Amino acid sequence: MVSQADPHNLLVPDLPRWPLASDRPVIELVDVSVAFGAKQVLKGLDLRIEAGKTTVIMGRSGSGKSVLLKTMIGLQRIDRGRVLAFGQELARLSAVDLLELRKRMAMVFQNYALFDGMSVAENVSFSLLESSHMKHAAAMGLSHDLLALLGLSGTELLLPGELSGGMKKRVSLARALIANPEVVLFDEPTTGLDPLMVEKVDDMILLAKERYQLTSVIISHDVASVSRIADRVAFLHDGAIIFQGTYPELCASTLPPILAFLGSPEPVVAARVAAPRVAHQGPAVELVGVCKRFGDHEVLRGIDLAIEPRSITALIGASGSGKSVLIKHVMGLLKPDRGEVRVFGRDIVPMNERELTEVRRQFGLVFQHAALLDWLSVAGNIAFPLEEDRVLSKVAIKQRVHEIIERLGLTEIMHRMPGEISAGQRKRVGLARAIARKPALIIYDEPTTGQDPVGTRDIDDMIQEAQRQFEITSIVVSHDMQSTFRIADRIAVLQDGAIAAIGTPSEIRASTNAYVQRFIHAAHRD
Repeated sequence: MVSQADPHNLLVPDLPRWPLASDRPVIELVDVSVAFGAKQVLKGLDLRIEAGKTTVIMGRSGSGKSVLLKTMIGLQRIDRGRVLAFGQELARLSAVDLLELRKRMAMVFQNYALFDGMSVAENVSFSLLESSHMKHAAAMGLSHDLLALLGLSGTELLLPGELSGGMKKRVSLARALIANPEVVLFDEPTTGLDPLMVEKVDDMILLAKERYQLTSVIISHDVASVSRIADRVAFLHDGAIIFQGTYPELCASTLPPILAFLGSPEPVVAARVAAPRVAHQGPAVELVGVCKRFGDHEVLRGIDLAIEPRSITALIGASGSGKSVLIKHVMGLLKPDRGEVRVFGRDIVPMNERELTEVRRQFGLVFQHAALLDWLSVAGNIAFPLEEDRVLSKVAIKQRVHEIIERLGLTEIMHRMPGEISAGQRKRVGLARAIARKPALIIYDEPTTGQDPVGTRDIDDMIQEAQRQFEITSIVVSHDMQSTFRIADRIAVLQDGAIAAIGTPSEIRASTNAYVQRFIHAAHRD
């Protein structure tokens, strides 16, 4: 690919680009401190961002990475120190000058931040139409070209609500790149994406760096992604940068916070043995020849899948492979065009809503973002479904909640509110609430999304702990291949609405299916 040595920033076309000289960082933070009340988030932090390089900032959830990113673009005021971008100290700039400086930078937000009422092409071209003299036709032409480059041809007239999460991520990236900025700040660009889509996003970042000499600052928890794209890695711990270097140097570090963060360099193959099947007992859930079509799109194509009782089955696959639609069939929220869905031995397809409600009482759901009720304490959240059922007495509810709190190690936080506990603790409370009804089956929806490696391992332990203590059947919908290998008894890999492979972790790793191997290796860190 031919490199474009000096593309103009279309928002400030007369301004020369910052030189690619290592002795002149494009962004520099010197002795920066930021506090929110009594909580000190950044403590005398020093960091240099080299022009034309990709710098990845890593660290535990809650360590201050997003705050650090906001200081670089002047969205977060600092209490002490200096923040310089393009040689200018942000605190000394007027509001007008700061806005002009920001035209040389762009930001890709974790949650897309697209305009719901605008088409994809209008979202991408928004900055050009609002802040440059480019004519509408020219801006839309650039938008279409960039969307084609990112594999989004045909989406130009769609609204963001019609896109998948991975597509929204690419649209937000296109919007950031369209004006040829010198610096792009990425806030966890791969969160919630499957390994194949993570690879695509990584390729886009590498392409932008090669073609436009782009400087990228990326917050990421995805170690496999970091191994592919990072020129430099900075590790944030306890409000300060405790490491700066290359990715191999990071892996060789003996600093305890980094060792705890990275954990084992290889995915762990589950050594667990599934609970023995009771004689004459069939699968807890079984799909037989299930097909589902939406319009011309065949989403499920003859799915045959058996979920063994008292075991952990993981459903893995790229975005759009059919995982969510499959789970909705298990829950009776969708009915197949053809096939049977047997839950605890009964075909739920012909059931009416009353009968389905009775079946669903045996389900527990653990949502991706916990979905706790903000106005109830931890204990109140766990008790909520039991109080809604109005079956148990208040004394019986209190006893059951107390038992679950003790068994899941939530005693210390039982009186706190959801806003006062960590993301990992909220996940555990979500599990406790799901278990309160003593379900026979628990479905986990992307339980490790947005978690750093330490948090992911904690959630894996939580799922296995619940399995041991409550002897339930678990279905885990996930993009996280390493987590899946760590916890699953059986893995079903979906591809384009069909089962590409199914088996134990060892059998999946040994699969000769090219798609399965590509999916595994995309999640592998070097």
